[in-house]
Amino acid sequence: MEEVKVYMIANLQIHDADKYREYEKGFFPLLKKHSGEFITYDDNITHVEGENPMEGRVILFSFPSEQHAIDWYSDPEYQQLSEHRRVSVTTTLTRVRGLPPRK
Repeated sequence: MEEVKVYMIANLQIHDADKYREYEKGFFPLLKKHSGEFITYDDNITHVEGENPMEGRVILFSFPSEQHAIDWYSDPEYQQLSEHRRVSVTTTLTRVRGLPPRK
């Protein structure tokens, strides 16, 4: 089976910005460690349609494969770091598999 890129969508409501900054400081090195790529974030998202709008910050990042994403999330160093996020932010984290190129 062909490896496909995996995208992560994080939706955050930040309750303690100082504590969240502790998470941000360690996030990027761990993302890079697992070949992740930061795409963008937005604090002023626009809800266009649907009954369950996201609120707060939306962050998009990717990994070259699903296994890279799994390894990142299950990394003990990341899990320790994520405690800063868990106490300072309400989070929804979604993994989306990219489609292989159409032939």
